[in-house]
Amino acid sequence: MATATPSRLRLAAAVAGALIVAGCGSSAHPAKTSQFAWLRPSAAPRDWLVGRLPSRTATLAYPRGWSAIRTDPGTFSAALLGPHGRIRGYLNATPLSGPETLANWSSFRVAHNREEGDRQVVRESFASGLRFQSGTGSCVVDRYATITSHYREIACIVRGTRATTVVVAAAQPNDWTRLAPQLRRAVASFSVA
Repeated sequence: MATATPSRLRLAAAVAGALIVAGCGSSAHPAKTSQFAWLRPSAAPRDWLVGRLPSRTATLAYPRGWSAIRTDPGTFSAALLGPHGRIRGYLNATPLSGPETLANWSSFRVAHNREEGDRQVVRESFASGLRFQSGTGSCVVDRYATITSHYREIACIVRGTRATTVVVAAAQPNDWTRLAPQLRRAVASFSVA
C-alpha cells in the first residue's frame, strides 16, 4: 500500500486548486474569456443607422455604407455588399423562434447552422452570462461554409425583460480582420426589450 508523502499531498492540493480555479474562471467569469473580452455594452456611434424588429422588441445598429436587406419575415438584417451583390459582412436580429435558450446556445447554434445546410461548421468559442445593454446572453463564435462562400460569425442569444432575441454578426474570413471592430460594436450596442 502506497503512503502519501507531504510533497505528494502538496502536489495533489496544488493540482486540485488549479483545477478549481480553472473551472471557476471558465464558467463563473465567462465574459473574461479572450474571445469575448471586447463585449462591453455601449451605445452605437452617433453616425450609425438603427434597424428594429417589426415587433419593436429589439434594435440593431449598423454602420453607414451598409444596407438594410430583406431576409426572413419578422427579422431585421443589414449587409455590407461587395461586387455582384455578394455579402461581405452581415448583421441580423431574429426573434426567438424555436427551442434555443441561453443554456443550450453553444450546441443549438452549431446544430442550427448544419440544419440550414452549412458545411464545415466549427465552434471556436462560447460564453454564457454575458452582459448586454438591456439583458444577459450567451454567445458563440463559429465558422462555416455555405454553397457560395465561407463565413465567421458571432452569434448571441440575448434575454431582456420582455423578449429574447438572437443577434448575428458575420463576415467572410478575408474581411474578418477589417470588419470585426464594426461587427463587435454592433453586437455590443444590441438592445432587446
